[in-house]
Amino acid sequence: MDTDTKITKWESQVRKGVFDFVILLCIEDETFYGYELMRRIKDIAKIDVAEGTIYPLLNRLAKEGLVTSKWVEKESGMPRKYYQITTQGRQTLAGMKQSWRDFCISIDQLLEHS
Repeated sequence: MDTDTKITKWESQVRKGVFDFVILLCIEDETFYGYELMRRIKDIAKIDVAEGTIYPLLNRLAKEGLVTSKWVEKESGMPRKYYQITTQGRQTLAGMKQSWRDFCISIDQLLEHS
């Protein structure tokens, strides 16, 4: 396996590991429907998320009590399912933020010594 392939595989694993965090960050202050959330993640974080990835994650986060969802009817077109963070989700996100900051500091320290 060449270096570029190894790096691409590693990046994919890192992204998969932080999807819950990314989703909760995106819906911390706003509600989004699935496709809109996918676009936001792509536009801001430059991470492509497939529908086959985002919806199972949102369903799992809902089962864990971290997000809720509600269907909103539109005057034209199909109704959309909007997702919002719960109180438990906010508490979890606060812990994730601190853990992420600590992790980044640790990695930065390693980078400085390499």
